[in-house]
Amino acid sequence: MAVKPIKHADYKEITYTSTHWKLLNELRSKAEEVMAVLEEFNLESIVHGSIARGDVKKGSDIDVFIAEAQNSFLVETALEKATIPINSRFVVQATPNYAMKACIEVNEQISVSFPLMQMRRVEREFYRFGGEANLNQIRAGVRVLGVDKRLMFIEPTVKGHVESSIIGREEGAAKILGISVETVLDRVHTLLKRDTVGRTGVFIKKELAPDETFELALKKISDLNPAVRRRMKK
Repeated sequence: MAVKPIKHADYKEITYTSTHWKLLNELRSKAEEVMAVLEEFNLESIVHGSIARGDVKKGSDIDVFIAEAQNSFLVETALEKATIPINSRFVVQATPNYAMKACIEVNEQISVSFPLMQMRRVEREFYRFGGEANLNQIRAGVRVLGVDKRLMFIEPTVKGHVESSIIGREEGAAKILGISVETVLDRVHTLLKRDTVGRTGVFIKKELAPDETFELALKKISDLNPAVRRRMKK
């Protein structure tokens, strides 16, 4: 069932059960394993979304993200040396204005991604909007502030979290999260539009051949697609 935005600002306090805490610890342990492997190759990563905030559910994805553009060989070598499987590889571009990203799927739950070109501020702040935690924070059990797909602001507490809608409170949310109002408004617009018209497909999603590098795939796509070439120049 699709997650819909909630358009009220009432605060609601959520207390986590022992089952919830156990699930959160299990998911964070899996994220830490991958992030630690990347760190050994000087690849700083974050995990974002519910894993960072703490409001996980059964089936929550573990999205590990390297914020800076990288040589894909280095990332893949780090995973392979740690015997972390690489089940599939994709290049993904959400819209013509967004940076193309490399996505390595370890399994149905865990993925590692990184940009193949420089991201705009609003793209980088997308992760801070949803909540992001680095390896040190994961190891220390730190949960961070962030906004979920319902546009609910999630503020961790000792017992769980407090949540409230950010709709109509975008400037305040931006200030608390330390990001631009532009980013918050962009996410609100996108998620409200999705609620009205449904989820739309990404601009580009291409699976790589076994012997194909991310850089080669990007070159092939840019040679054929003027929109991708324009985004690369930006």
